[in-house]
Amino acid sequence: MKGKIIKGIAGFYYVHVPEVNEIFECKAKGIFRMQNLKPLVGDDVEIDTSDQPEGKGTITRILPRKNDIIRPAVANVDQAMVIFAAAEPSPNLNLLDRFLIMMQRQRVHTIICFNKKDIVEKKEIKLLIDTYLSSGYEVISISVLQEDGLSTIRGRLKGKTTVLAGPSGVGKSSLINIICPQAQMEIGSVSEKIKRGKHTTRHSELIYVEEDTYVMDTPGFSSLYINEVEKEELKDYFIEFNEYEDKCRFIGCMHLNEPGCAVKEALMKGKISSIRYDNYKALYDELKEIKRY
Repeated sequence: MKGKIIKGIAGFYYVHVPEVNEIFECKAKGIFRMQNLKPLVGDDVEIDTSDQPEGKGTITRILPRKNDIIRPAVANVDQAMVIFAAAEPSPNLNLLDRFLIMMQRQRVHTIICFNKKDIVEKKEIKLLIDTYLSSGYEVISISVLQEDGLSTIRGRLKGKTTVLAGPSGVGKSSLINIICPQAQMEIGSVSEKIKRGKHTTRHSELIYVEEDTYVMDTPGFSSLYINEVEKEELKDYFIEFNEYEDKCRFIGCMHLNEPGCAVKEALMKGKISSIRYDNYKALYDELKEIKRY
């Protein structure tokens, strides 16, 4: 039978077989270890259930991967959807940009979703949307509480395997509960004292929504390190810089203090978000410090 690995814990892999709509607990054949090939959540696999107790099986073959990403470790991803709250907790856009860099680096199409639009002024949500729309990203604003915008979310997820990611407390688990009630996610309450979410998801897990549609819930994050990025390549992951690259006076312009920089000129004209540019400078300085030691 063919299926998809939806969870992996301590050497056991849970494989969803759409044909019978069942989940089988499987071990992987030893040959994979010899080939230095580790099954990943999201892998399409063949399993053998003969001579096994009911609900058990063995992974006999890992089918060719369309892609695999490192963080979170998952295969055959079509897109990522990163969810931040518009407030409570306040959106940390430096953290959002780190995630976008990670996905850009791994060539994963990313949709940005701002939840809790019902608790902020229209001008606040508009600033968030405009910042990332003008940077070349697809942006959706929703209210999980009021179930506003969820049909748009369902449309973006349909027929794809999507990684859902974001900090704790932004409503990610609540969103998954509505999209696929069968998931029965544990909802993390947001601490009133510090307005920050408690971690609820401990393992990356694929959830079957409907035919050809899976969402992966990932553990909430409060920090992301981009140490593997070279400071000279950072500019390549700010996609709004791309159209100005060829117009800079110097080849390899870092868009910082160089004269004749087309990116700085676009910034002055309001064509590039000052929020994004300030995050670029802060991240460049951070990478510069790391590489010195």
